[in-house]
Amino acid sequence: MQGSLTWYGHGTWSLDLPEGKVVLDPFFDANPSCPVKADDVEADWILISHGHEDHTADVARIARRTGATIVSNWEICQWYGKHHGLDAAVAMNTGGAVSLPFGRVKYVYAVHSSSMPDGSYAGNPGGFILTIEDRLIYFACDTAFFSDMELYGRLKIDLAVLPIGDLYTMGPEDSILAILELTPKHVAPAHFDTWPPIEQDAEKWARDVREKTAAKPHLFVPGRAVPFDDIFGKA
Repeated sequence: MQGSLTWYGHGTWSLDLPEGKVVLDPFFDANPSCPVKADDVEADWILISHGHEDHTADVARIARRTGATIVSNWEICQWYGKHHGLDAAVAMNTGGAVSLPFGRVKYVYAVHSSSMPDGSYAGNPGGFILTIEDRLIYFACDTAFFSDMELYGRLKIDLAVLPIGDLYTMGPEDSILAILELTPKHVAPAHFDTWPPIEQDAEKWARDVREKTAAKPHLFVPGRAVPFDDIFGKA
């Protein structure tokens, strides 16, 4: 699989692909874990899982500068059109999928809350399952553990990105339960260590993953791009 994956701390990720750059849940400028600023970020598509400010803070700024297409649920896409004049959008709903130049994007269920920074209704929160070349990548985004993850496991996920911060999302213990249901080949943590209330021992989490599941854990350094070949191995 060509390209690379970068974690920018918290729930923010980017995928550099031959067809362009995908950014998930842009939270750069106010993110204490992030080594770059929104003005340094390029994007062709911006995926938004839900409306909370720590996942949307830099959407408008990046989209207006780059011309990126927003990919999210109907309510969030409508909000950015109405309040920011950003009409380049793919509006989805839970369970729906769309084919884009870089691959297939499915907007899937998440157990969380969601509202826009101004308090507006933001529709249902979600995660994303991306099919790129022959790989399936599941970004659970902000969610609790839920038993229907077992259904996603039937898809044969290559990489699952799960929150482990606790308090606002599932914590390390529940993430292990999620991995056992999802049965991914590889797994990476997110949404932790941004602020003291969600600090976690990622090394311990990785040890638990190795001891209790069949998945291979990957710990990302914020801002450091990791080639997909280093994650999945070379074909």
